[in-house]
Amino acid sequence: MTANPPSTPAATGSAPAGGWLAGKVALITGGGSGIGFAVARRYVAEGAKVAIVGRGADRIAAAAASIGDQAVALGLTGDVRSPEDMAAAVAKTVETFGKLDILVPNAGIWDYNRSVTRLSGQELSDSFDELFDINVKGYLLAVNAAWPELVKNRGNVVMTLSNASFHTAGGGPVYTAAKFACRGLVAQLAYELAPKVRVNGVAVGGMKTDLRGPESIGLKDRSIEDSFARQTTVGDNPYLPLHDASVEPDDYTGPFVMLASDANASVITGAIIPADGGIAVRGFRTAAGGDDL
Repeated sequence: MTANPPSTPAATGSAPAGGWLAGKVALITGGGSGIGFAVARRYVAEGAKVAIVGRGADRIAAAAASIGDQAVALGLTGDVRSPEDMAAAVAKTVETFGKLDILVPNAGIWDYNRSVTRLSGQELSDSFDELFDINVKGYLLAVNAAWPELVKNRGNVVMTLSNASFHTAGGGPVYTAAKFACRGLVAQLAYELAPKVRVNGVAVGGMKTDLRGPESIGLKDRSIEDSFARQTTVGDNPYLPLHDASVEPDDYTGPFVMLASDANASVITGAIIPADGGIAVRGFRTAAGGDDL
């Protein structure tokens, strides 16, 4: 996967002495590209040490090496659908860095707006199972593996959500249902893990990442970044209030830092920060999705 260049100072090399996350250790699933990779770089810039989890040993190793040296960045190969892999990732993070303070469940796939009207029953069934396994069960298994360590350190969870966690047309019914489910996980897990662990989320909008689609419906090799090939900013979409905002993942990392920071978010749990260019203000393009049926 193609990495985006860092846009924050001190994003590579050894962790600085200061920063909002100085001395913290974070584990990020799907950290080899896109928003997960950008958050990992930003966390190191803010003084944290990070472990990133993903599939593809060479790719994850290269991503970790580009973030920083072995003193601050660890690449781990694993599948978020595997309880054993998630438990191993947590154990290796603690073995390497001594503890775990922050978990960022982030790994996911998109359904490329595949409407219920464009899928056969079998395609719908198969894509549902695959997408929910990664996007929902993957989040839950990561928390299941990490919560004992997070309790020890009064840590926190910051989940990557989406505008589709609140609004229609950010994906098809399968993706939207999955993101609504993750929104529910934020609330339920914030309740279950309080008072020792805070659980929050960041609902990001569309951005240039290597986000792929379900293999079960032939979208494994399609990247959402291709959708941005003919535009350089969200300004090409006048339906967003912040239509001159960036679509680079680095520019979405601020809320992930704030929510992970004890000094800046110690009283925040069960909250979701929208970082979507103002979709909630304006909405999307069409009034109805079925005019052509």
